[in-house]
Amino acid sequence: MSAWPWPAPKDDGGARHLGSGLGLPGCPLPSTLGGFVSLAAIDGRTIIFVYTWTGRPGLPNPPDWDTIPGAHGSTLEAEGFRDHYRDFENLGCAIFGLSSQDSEHQREFSERLRLPFALLSDAGLKFADSLALPRFTTGGMNYLKRLTIAARDGRVEKIFYPVHPPDSHAAEVLAWLKIDR
Repeated sequence: MSAWPWPAPKDDGGARHLGSGLGLPGCPLPSTLGGFVSLAAIDGRTIIFVYTWTGRPGLPNPPDWDTIPGAHGSTLEAEGFRDHYRDFENLGCAIFGLSSQDSEHQREFSERLRLPFALLSDAGLKFADSLALPRFTTGGMNYLKRLTIAARDGRVEKIFYPVHPPDSHAAEVLAWLKIDR
């Protein structure tokens, strides 16, 4: 594991209320693979990594991004899930990324990184509000804090929070899945 150059998040208790057995909200979310996905309706195991925001090459980050603990790392985190996608698939897990960014922004990101799984847009924050997901504000905008939900049949099994470092998080989730089998 390499040294992470940006501030690490601390456990602020923002996900403490997301206990095992909690049902996921049934709100349909637009998917980068087309159509809508209701995470509550998915049978089997699902891994939902909630990420803060993805930049675009040549465009600036939001204000103070380099100083906000846990803000950086969405690209590296998504690449980790992409690179381990077959491992998750072999364990019978569906993978989804979720953020408050709009679908157009997510499609560009998904295509650029060649992601084999769907990114879901919660631009209206219906999913996030239903679960009271933790967030932070910068530049007058709200962003979801990085966390991962492991669910089975639409119910929370485990929450990973805070997620750090994001570049090795997919391997951390895989290790947990292998133990929990």
